[in-house]
Amino acid sequence: MQASAPMDGTRGEIRFRFRGREVALSGFSPRLTLLDWLRTEAGATGTKEGCNEGDCGACTVVLARRIGETTSFAPVNSCILLLGQIDGAELITVEDLAQGADLHPVQEALVTHHGSQCGFCTPGIVMSLFAQHESAPDRLDASAVEDQLAGNLCRCTGYRPIIDAALAAHDVAPLGLWQGLADQGGDVFVGDATRFFAAPGNLASLGALYEAHPDATLVSGATDVGLWITKGLQDIQKVIWLGRVAGLDAVEDCGETLRIGAGATHAALLPVLAAVHPDLGEVMRRFGSKQVRASGTIGGNIANGSPIGDLAPCLIALGATLVLQKRETIRVVPLEDFFIAYRKQDRQLGEFVRAVIVPKLKDGQAFRAYKVSKRIDEDISAVLAAFRFDIAQGRIGAARIAYGGMAGTPARARNAEGFIIGARLEDEATWKGAMSALALDFQPLTDQRASAQYRSLVARNLLKKALIEMRGADVSTTRVAPPREGAYV
Repeated sequence: MQASAPMDGTRGEIRFRFRGREVALSGFSPRLTLLDWLRTEAGATGTKEGCNEGDCGACTVVLARRIGETTSFAPVNSCILLLGQIDGAELITVEDLAQGADLHPVQEALVTHHGSQCGFCTPGIVMSLFAQHESAPDRLDASAVEDQLAGNLCRCTGYRPIIDAALAAHDVAPLGLWQGLADQGGDVFVGDATRFFAAPGNLASLGALYEAHPDATLVSGATDVGLWITKGLQDIQKVIWLGRVAGLDAVEDCGETLRIGAGATHAALLPVLAAVHPDLGEVMRRFGSKQVRASGTIGGNIANGSPIGDLAPCLIALGATLVLQKRETIRVVPLEDFFIAYRKQDRQLGEFVRAVIVPKLKDGQAFRAYKVSKRIDEDISAVLAAFRFDIAQGRIGAARIAYGGMAGTPARARNAEGFIIGARLEDEATWKGAMSALALDFQPLTDQRASAQYRSLVARNLLKKALIEMRGADVSTTRVAPPREGAYV
């Protein structure tokens, strides 16, 4: 069903490229997922539904978008991506890769190396490897392929021939047949005042629309909102997608700080934060999967307010501040003060996250961040710990200690911070009190990821690990967590 655009010039449809032609859609439900549209309306059943929560990767498709003179190829989980989010992209599924009788190099390599097994996960694996191949990395090794496939689970467990196929396909040049869609510009509004999918094109449009509809659900990457729909079965009536707001994804180097727009994806942020400190780069590398990092954003991660989100504790430890906006009114708050209680944040009606200001490390400041989870890749943290200490002549002059997974919100360990100021790194007796003080800061819960006792012990040991590393000692024998629980750092 096609609907005419509103009289003010706002588009009343989304537009994308699919199978060689431009598609315009209107009249769709704001909660319709891309996977459901593909399988039930487009007849593209090569894309499979597996977990329906963005974990297994069977539903992976690729969105090609023009960025300046280049084209990006983003693998995404179509099961939790809203249909409206593909506006302005070229949608590529597993059926679209072969050119007549000629398979894509990735497909050909998978055939040659016997990489396809039961076949259910194979379409998603093909699409993840296709995204990597068409992005044309200068070098490719098994580690890079493994990282690319972290979000594609195969129950048959035959990953070796799949990796061999990816490396073999790398020797063939990208086909370069997919180039996205020209910039559409303007605002998008599909529906009416009671039920709509909207995609503002600038901050002014976003502010006006959100003030008029403060009950709307703001969606950035939908990596969590998608689950509200597929698992929580929420009938979301109003969606405002932030992915088209001009400048909201900008990252600015301001000298002593970074100003990161709320729409910046985790994929874009990985090298930026890795340059601040290698530990941040590793935390971001283990942040979900390639599919999650391609869609999820820093603003969505923070505004969602998950107590086990990996990014917030790291940014709190660095001393980050949050820029909030309501129409033309700007408000800046320390990030740790934004989190009030479980899933409750200091955000007014009609107010949205605009940016995060992240201080860089200065001379004399040491930083560490550690993620503890049962699996190395694509797993939710049991505990995420981050530390920033000002150190002069071996003595701690100031401290910021933050944890995720230890309370209903990401939070600072202020009692432990108070105890550790003045401690000497070479004298463990001077900082033992800080480890004990963590019991005053947190009384963690027991859940399916870890027991309260385990979390408390890990929190203590990670603080100890950070301090030992900062004084340059060998930490190879440091006990981080009880082996029986199988945690990895």
